[in-house]
Amino acid sequence: MAFLIGGANSLTAAYDVENSLRFPGESAELTREQDAGNRKTWTCSFWLKDNASTSKKPFWGTPSEGDFFFMNNNKLNFQHEGSSGSNLSTVRLLRDPSAWYHLVIASDTTQGTAANRFKLYINGSQYTWDDATTYPAEDSEFKICQDGENFRINAGHANVTSGGSQIYMADFAFVDGTAYAASNFGETDGDSGIWKPKKPSVTWGTNGFFLEFKQTGTSADASGIGADTSGNGLHFTVTDLTSVDVTTDTPTNNFCTFNPLNAGGLTTFSEGNCKLTYGGTAGQGDQQKCGATMGVANGKWYWEMKSISGVSMLGVMSMAHTFRMRDDDGYDQSASNSQNSMYANDGAIHTGTTNSSSWGDSYTDDDIIGVALDMDNQYVYFSKNGTFQDSGDPTSGSSGTGASDYRPSAYNGDSSWGPFFQNAGSSTASVCEVNFGNPPSALSSGNADANGYGNFEYAPPSGYYALCTKNLAEYG
Repeated sequence: MAFLIGGANSLTAAYDVENSLRFPGESAELTREQDAGNRKTWTCSFWLKDNASTSKKPFWGTPSEGDFFFMNNNKLNFQHEGSSGSNLSTVRLLRDPSAWYHLVIASDTTQGTAANRFKLYINGSQYTWDDATTYPAEDSEFKICQDGENFRINAGHANVTSGGSQIYMADFAFVDGTAYAASNFGETDGDSGIWKPKKPSVTWGTNGFFLEFKQTGTSADASGIGADTSGNGLHFTVTDLTSVDVTTDTPTNNFCTFNPLNAGGLTTFSEGNCKLTYGGTAGQGDQQKCGATMGVANGKWYWEMKSISGVSMLGVMSMAHTFRMRDDDGYDQSASNSQNSMYANDGAIHTGTTNSSSWGDSYTDDDIIGVALDMDNQYVYFSKNGTFQDSGDPTSGSSGTGASDYRPSAYNGDSSWGPFFQNAGSSTASVCEVNFGNPPSALSSGNADANGYGNFEYAPPSGYYALCTKNLAEYG
């Protein structure tokens, strides 16, 4: 089994994070005006699933000439622009788009030792800022907790040329008046040794809040996406976020997405790595390909792709593939292109290096293609708008009725297989959305797997499950 990364990947957990918030674009943000609080001492804790972008992007902070926490070239940074400005940066890179990271920032500028004034914890361990760090001066005050100043999540800043990030956040907690350690928000799982969330054990203070993203409304109240569940009732105003952005991809059940680290040089990603564009103009995306963040060696798995424009094709490929991606408008076929099974928009099945021109129905924009991967029997099945092609029956077991001719077992040593996507041709810059259980756009119906995980347009076949870490812990 591959790519079990981030958060608690066990089947059960004493504390489950049920929801996260996916910020779909740069204009999406949560905002709240602060009251007068402790501008020297505070704590911010949140879980983050990033999109591996190298651009400068803010996670949270205050507006122009304020204080903000941001990522730049995959490094964590904090900038304070008060009378005694400071800049803090990490050497460590956080660039794994499949991982949930837990970040805790604890400020207490009353401390005489500079390094104790601003602490960072990553996945439970205190991290030392790099040698170039300028710590806040003793007793310096932030605009965080300043009366009338906005607290902004995924918002822009005067020193950030673009807007916010296309990220996931979960269990966003802020404490006014106390500098807590990471152990107040998380703990090490005794079985796996993985750092996992726990219910915060804190005193919230005047401006303290806890965002669990349990609601889907767009108003700044208890039914809104930005509802505060700390008991303080400090609800956030919602901008450019809808109910579909509240997802079940969380630190305690991590879902598969597109993998930007395994993609062609002209591919771009949005909607929390669930939407893919092959090239920017017609012809640019010719033969561009992309993998996913999870692979499987056992079990039965289901996911869907919706072609938005230009039509994409999809299937499965060995996680040990050796193909090479080009940064121009093409794909280097000279490396291995044989370890895959693809359902093409003309109805053909590409099995290894062999194409079949009369296998299934053709498909076009807005059609939804399902993939049922049976790793127990080494078969893959494809559906169009809920109907499995070639009279396919994913529950047929060893007989493989209507499955692709391609058998993953034909490649010795390649035991782990995963989702795979490709631009279908060079005439358009194609766009597609993938649904591994957290759809990036609204569905006309909702169907979970037998364990209650995922939300699909069409019901997964009996015995097939969404690609998420809880299912992988049980079946993968």
